[in-house]
Amino acid sequence: MTLGERAAYLKGLAEGLKISSESDEGKLLHEIINMLEDVTDSVTALEDECDRLNDYVEELDEDLGDVEEYLYGDDEDDDEDYDDEDDDEDFDDEDDEDYDDDVIEIECPNCGETICVPPTVDYAHLICPACNEEFSYIEDDEGPTDED
Repeated sequence: MTLGERAAYLKGLAEGLKISSESDEGKLLHEIINMLEDVTDSVTALEDECDRLNDYVEELDEDLGDVEEYLYGDDEDDDEDYDDEDDDEDFDDEDDEDYDDDVIEIECPNCGETICVPPTVDYAHLICPACNEEFSYIEDDEGPTDED
C-alpha cells in the first residue's frame, strides 16, 4: 500500500467512524490526517523528481562513456599492450639539446644560484627564484653580463 493509499484509508476510516470535528480529539485527528495527506503529496513529488533526476544522471553517464570512448578509445586493449620502451622513443637527446639551446643560464649576483631563463624574458627585470631578489642582466656584443 502506497503512502497516498494509506492516507486515503485513514481519512475514510475517520469518516466511517463518524469522528466529529466538533470535539477536541476529533479536531486533532482531522488535522493529523490533513497533515499526513500534505506530507504524502510532498513525498510523492520528491520521489517523482528523484526518479527524473536518476534517469537524467543515467543519460549523462552513458553520454560521458561515449565521449570517453571517443577520446581514449578502448582502454582494455591499451592497458594490456602498454610498453614503457615506446615512450623512450618519443623523447630523445636531440629534443633535450634543443631545449638547452633555447634557455640562457644566468647566475644570480645576490645569492649565486644559477637560473635558466628563456630568451623571451625581459632581462632588465629578473627575479631569482632562490632569494626572490630582482636583478638586471644585460647582453653586450661579447655576450651577456650581469648588472646590479
